Amino acid sequence: MSWRPWSEVWQESLYGAAGFYRSAAGPAGHFATSAQGIPGGGAILASAVEALAALHGCRAVVDVGAGRGELLTELAARGSPRTLTGVDVVDRPAGLPSEIDWLRSPGGSALPDELAGLSDALVFAHEWLDVVPCEIAEFDGTRWLRVEVADDGGERLGDPLDPANAEWLQRHWPTPTAAGEHAEVGHSRDVAAAGLRERMSSGLLVIVDYGHLRDDRPRHGTLTGFRDGREQPPRPDGSTDVTAHVAMDSLGADRLVSQRDLFAELGIEPPNPPISLARSDPPSYLRQLAERSAYGQLTARGGLGDFWWALTTVS
Repeated sequence: MSWRPWSEVWQESLYGAAGFYRSAAGPAGHFATSAQGIPGGGAILASAVEALAALHGCRAVVDVGAGRGELLTELAARGSPRTLTGVDVVDRPAGLPSEIDWLRSPGGSALPDELAGLSDALVFAHEWLDVVPCEIAEFDGTRWLRVEVADDGGERLGDPLDPANAEWLQRHWPTPTAAGEHAEVGHSRDVAAAGLRERMSSGLLVIVDYGHLRDDRPRHGTLTGFRDGREQPPRPDGSTDVTAHVAMDSLGADRLVSQRDLFAELGIEPPNPPISLARSDPPSYLRQLAERSAYGQLTARGGLGDFWWALTTVS
């Protein structure tokens, strides 16, 4: 039986030649996000991105981890005056509007060489870092050890962490109190975020994800998988998504704000459509009703509204 660190298996299972994210279904075939899978949700998210781009004078929007271009398609449909570029691990999706540029990425923390020198750009990484592989560690009562995984999904404790990951835990993770505690070591995510920021010469870097702050770190880990709309144990064979929450406060962003609070600040809440519209223009009524419902889902406590937006101005 072959045993390897989760970080290595994770990279291969998602981004290898037969990786989960290279499948024809794409992320939308397995789970919903603010950008897709919620009727009207993509329009709300596009409104927020467009508002931030206008507020910060950005002439371009670059979507890193763009899926199949759902958010950019919404922006194009709104007539966004900005240049639009998607970055993901697949070739340009069929049917993508012609005004959207597309770059193929190696996957994980790696970025395409062409993504460089971004000027006056809003770089948007939505649910990207949670699928950037990281070391999984377990406290054995004395020290943190790397968790290894077998081909069948079984786990065991391996070697001590390397110095960079051990230092990250010491700086950013609460002192463990009992053997068996797990941690997702965010060093690789911090490096990935810094690498994305280095591709920019000016603009706004926006990293959006589910995650936690130091005082609320999960003691027993968050590593999980998704397939066909259901959460299930992560598999090392490419048959499931593999994801874990992000330590958002270690990224070094200028500001952290919840999705719920940011949407309120941007004033993008859609009004309740008047019932009279149902008689005079039923399609418009149903569209506005869907957007109102989507806004509720995207700002809900205990759900998508708790997502963190990490904002960093680059100049």
